[in-house]
Amino acid sequence: MRLILLGPPGAGKGTQATFVAEKLKIPHISTGEILRQAIAQKTSVGIKAQAHIEAGELVPDHLIMALIRERLAKQDARVGWILDGFPRNLSQAQALEHILQILGNSYPFVVNFNVDTESLIKRMLQRGRQDDNENTIRRRLEVYQEQTSPLINFYRKRRCLININGSLSVMEVTCSLENALSLKSPT
Repeated sequence: MRLILLGPPGAGKGTQATFVAEKLKIPHISTGEILRQAIAQKTSVGIKAQAHIEAGELVPDHLIMALIRERLAKQDARVGWILDGFPRNLSQAQALEHILQILGNSYPFVVNFNVDTESLIKRMLQRGRQDDNENTIRRRLEVYQEQTSPLINFYRKRRCLININGSLSVMEVTCSLENALSLKSPT
């Protein structure tokens, strides 16, 4: 199974990705994690990415896409994978589509976690992280709406989008996700 998880910050993508990855024994791929690994291993892409980070810039899409392509080509990803919070914009989604064609991968399921804004703000404030104040959270949600929400229509047109109510409890969301992906264990 190949799975992309979309949803605003605080929607529970990481929690659900961990659950599904363990259940299906497939890698949970986070761009942040593969970026940190590439930098630590001093790969050519990692060195280029580090230069951008040290300059206080975002890592350009072409470097992120190179990392994604390398990661999806690894042996453990051949049986499936979960991309958590990636792609983040339309150009990344189009580039990912191209990579999947090159690798001969079937098209993924895309799960969109819908959570209302006030619930997201409440969740993120409860996390207690230093950068989680209400103004910062609202700005991150605005950026998500501007950049990432167009992906919902992109994947809807490809008939691979599954919407899940992410406002429910963790267990209820997990149950909805299992049902949507037909992951229920036989009883």
